[in-house]
Amino acid sequence: MNNINLIDSFQEFKEFKNIDRPTMMSVLEEVFRSMLRKKYGTDENCDIIVNTDNGDLEIWRSRRVMEDGFSEDDALEVEIAEAKLIDVDLAVGDDAIELVTLESFGRRAILAARQTLVSKILELEKDEIFKKYKDRIGEIVTGEVYQVWKKEMLIMDDDGNELILPKTEQIPADFFKKGETVKASVLKVEMLNNNPRIIISRTSPAFLERLFEQEVPEVFDGLITIKNIVREPGERAKVAVESYDDRIDPVGACVGMKGSRIHGIVRELKNENIDVINYTNNLSLYIQRALSPAKITSIKLDDETKRASVFLKPDQVSLAIGKGGYNIKLAGKLTGYEIDVYRENDVDEEDVDLDEFSDEIESWIIDELKSIGCDTAKSVLALSVEDMVKRTDLEEETILEVINILKSEFE
Repeated sequence: MNNINLIDSFQEFKEFKNIDRPTMMSVLEEVFRSMLRKKYGTDENCDIIVNTDNGDLEIWRSRRVMEDGFSEDDALEVEIAEAKLIDVDLAVGDDAIELVTLESFGRRAILAARQTLVSKILELEKDEIFKKYKDRIGEIVTGEVYQVWKKEMLIMDDDGNELILPKTEQIPADFFKKGETVKASVLKVEMLNNNPRIIISRTSPAFLERLFEQEVPEVFDGLITIKNIVREPGERAKVAVESYDDRIDPVGACVGMKGSRIHGIVRELKNENIDVINYTNNLSLYIQRALSPAKITSIKLDDETKRASVFLKPDQVSLAIGKGGYNIKLAGKLTGYEIDVYRENDVDEEDVDLDEFSDEIESWIIDELKSIGCDTAKSVLALSVEDMVKRTDLEEETILEVINILKSEFE
């Protein structure tokens, strides 16, 4: 059994896993020094020379030559009679240097060493994968769908590493089949039972930020800074941007001519509606921009409770709240303020708050109407029955009863 037989597996590993030379030398030397300690009791007087390019290996052992009968430690000393078998020119006091062959360790020791080598290589590879992806948290990775399960998908990257895309980190409209290409950002990396587990995400704000870097050169170059991102994956996202160069319009640059730049991002996110707004330190203006496309009339801020009271024209309330309430919810997350929307009525316009009808209309029905921006009687009457059926969980019969009650108030 020759040298190359022992390290065949290591050579193969080097070729496919791209382990650097110093690491290879270290692993091989550690395995062989362990063999030497088991055989001789020590390895301090041994030199190991490894040629990682062709797999050649040499082990040299040095012992001090002693008079016959005066050797006290066979591991470090050799009697003159035995030393002469190594080199006839040796004399007492010299160092006897001999080549240790792998065959001298015995078949079982070599097989055990080979197994140890393979084991250490696998551990090393796991550590390399862990370190590689630990440094890439937040970055975009691309892989191919290998297996689809109920709660997660197994993705293989270009190097054959396994990535996990949980259902919770997928956009609701995502539907991938085996063999398709998936783009996502690295969310976290953890060691589970000594195996690296790489979790990727398509719903994290970091994924959207990296997409902007890919599509908008000014963001990648740092000319435009993304100050904050909030998302309701698959539905809506708000991105606050800022430029320190007055010549650059950050919103215009991010959107692109006729939406050319942002279109690719929207398509990747399954038609997620993306609002790009100019960041400002002026809180009132920031909240006003965050509630886009709604136009607010006035705003009152309470810095202690972090609440903002926003007043709008009746026709702007539904725009401020948005489909499913996503617009106002994301505006609150973006600005850090709890936003309360109030309808601003004309002075001569008579209207009645929905709460005034609590004795005739059940409270849960009133809450359902408020959730779509209808907090007065006339705001409800301004909507069609079909529109309310679509936007609330109320049945048509219930809505008709409510409308009759409200109409009677103005007759």
